[in-house]
Amino acid sequence: MTQYLDLIMFAALMIAVLSGFPVSFSIAGVAVAFAYLGWTLGVMDVSLLGALGQRAYGLIGNQVLIAIPVFVLMGAILEKSKIAEELLDTMGRSFGQLRGGLGISVVLVGALLAASTGIVGATVVAMGMIALPTMLRAGYNPSVASGIVCTSGTLGQIIPPSTLLIILADVMSNAFQQAQYEQGRFSVEALSVGQFFAAAMVPGLLLVTLYLLYILIRGTLRPGDMPPAQIGLARPDTREVMAAILPPVLLIFAVLGAILGGVATPTEAASVGAIGALLMAGRRIGINPKLIVLGAAALILLGILAGSYPVRLQRNDIGPFEWSVGAFYGLLALVGLGAVFLALRATIRERIIHDALTSTLTMTAMIFATILAAGFFSLVFIGLGGEERVARLLESMPGGPTGALVFVMLIVFVLGFFLDFIEISVIVLPLVAPTLIIMGHDPIWLGVLLAINLQTSFLTPPFGFSLFYLRAAAPPEITTGHIYQGVVPFIGLQAVGIFLIWALPFLATWLPGVLF
Repeated sequence: MTQYLDLIMFAALMIAVLSGFPVSFSIAGVAVAFAYLGWTLGVMDVSLLGALGQRAYGLIGNQVLIAIPVFVLMGAILEKSKIAEELLDTMGRSFGQLRGGLGISVVLVGALLAASTGIVGATVVAMGMIALPTMLRAGYNPSVASGIVCTSGTLGQIIPPSTLLIILADVMSNAFQQAQYEQGRFSVEALSVGQFFAAAMVPGLLLVTLYLLYILIRGTLRPGDMPPAQIGLARPDTREVMAAILPPVLLIFAVLGAILGGVATPTEAASVGAIGALLMAGRRIGINPKLIVLGAAALILLGILAGSYPVRLQRNDIGPFEWSVGAFYGLLALVGLGAVFLALRATIRERIIHDALTSTLTMTAMIFATILAAGFFSLVFIGLGGEERVARLLESMPGGPTGALVFVMLIVFVLGFFLDFIEISVIVLPLVAPTLIIMGHDPIWLGVLLAINLQTSFLTPPFGFSLFYLRAAAPPEITTGHIYQGVVPFIGLQAVGIFLIWALPFLATWLPGVLF
C-alpha cells in the first residue's frame, strides 16, 4: 500500500478540489496530511520540506510572475470602464447585416479583448450580458450563440498577454533548466515570457481564423441558425469605428511591441498597459479626448526619444544641448503625467479604480496562493516518489516521445474537466515537462500545445469556467444544456488547432526564432 501513496495523494487532491473547499487550502491540506502520513509510515524524508521556505521566497521574488497583477489590473480597468460594451456595440453594427455577422463581431471583439485584457471571466460575462441578448433577438440559435460567446471569451488564455502564458513560461523555463541539468549541461539556457508570447501569436490567430471559418460555413449551410440582424442597427461610420477600435489596438501594440521588440520586460510593458488602460478609461467617462491623446502621445514620444537618446543630467560634462533635451523630456513627462492625473481623478470619482483594484487583489491572491500551495504539494509528491513514477511511466509509453506526448495531452485534457488551468499548470506540468523535453520535444512548441489544451479546459463540461461565467450572465431563456451543446463544435475546433500546430511546428516556433 505504501508504494502507491503518491497515487493515493493525487486522488485525494481531486476529491478535495471537487468538494468545493477553497482550492489553495485543499491543495495545502492534502500536502500536510500526506507529508505526515509518509513520515509516519517511514516512506518520506520529512527534511525535504525544509525547501518550502526557499520555494515561498522564490515565488515572492519571481520577476516573471510580478507581471501578473499588473496585467490583471490593466484588464480590470478596461472591464470596469465598459470599454468592452463600446467595442461590442460598434462591431455588432458593423457586421450585423451579414449572415453570421453578429457571431463574427463577437469573435473579433473577443480577440481584441483577449489581447488587451487577458481576463476570461470578464470577457465572457461582458459579452454574455451585451452580445448574447442581441444575438437572440436577431434569431440566432441559442446553442450556437452560447457557444460563440463562451469560446470567444477563452481567447484571453492563448492570445498574449495572458496569465496562463506567464505562468506557463515560468513552469516551462524551470522544466527546461531541470532537463538541461539532468542531461549534464551546467551552462543552462532559460526561456522568457516574451518567447512564449511570440510563440502564441500565430496559434492564437489560427484559432480565431478557425472560429470565423466555422461561423461563415455554418451560416451558409444552416442560415436559420445565424440570420442577418434585422433589428434596426445603424451601421457606424468610419470615424466611429476608428474611435472604438484604435485605442485598444494601440494599447496592444504598445504592450506586445515593447515585449517582443525587447524594449521592455513583461513587468515594464504591463505597467505601460495599465497606464494606457487608465487613459482609455478616462476618455470613456468624459475627459476631453484631445487631452488624453496629447498625454498619450507625449508619453509615447518620451519613451521613444529617451530610449534612442538617453540624457544623464548628473554628469559634469554635459552641454547646453543636453540640458535642452533634458528640459524637453521633462516637459513631455509633465504633459503625460497631467493626462494620467486627470484620468486617475475621474476613475476615482466614478469608483472604477476601486472596483478594478479589488478585482485585481482578489485574483492575484487566488493565483499566488494556489502556486504557493502547489509548491508544497509538489515537494511532498516528490518525497513520496511520485516524480520517478511519472518519469518511468512516460518513458515506458509505446510510441516513444510521440506516445508520451499524446498520453500527457490526453491526461491534461481529461484533468481540464475537473481542475482549473492554474492547478494543472503548477502541479501536473512540472512533473511531466522535464521528461518530455529530455525526450527531445522543443519546450516552446510544447508550451504552446499545452496552452491550447489548457484553454480547452475552460469549455469542457461539467466544470469549464467559461460555462459557469456565461450561465451566471446569460438571459433566462438560455439553459445549461444550450451552453453545453453550443461549445462542443468549438472543442472540436480546438482539437483541430492542436493537430495543425503538432503537424506544423513552425506555426509556434517561427516568430520566437525570428525575434529572439
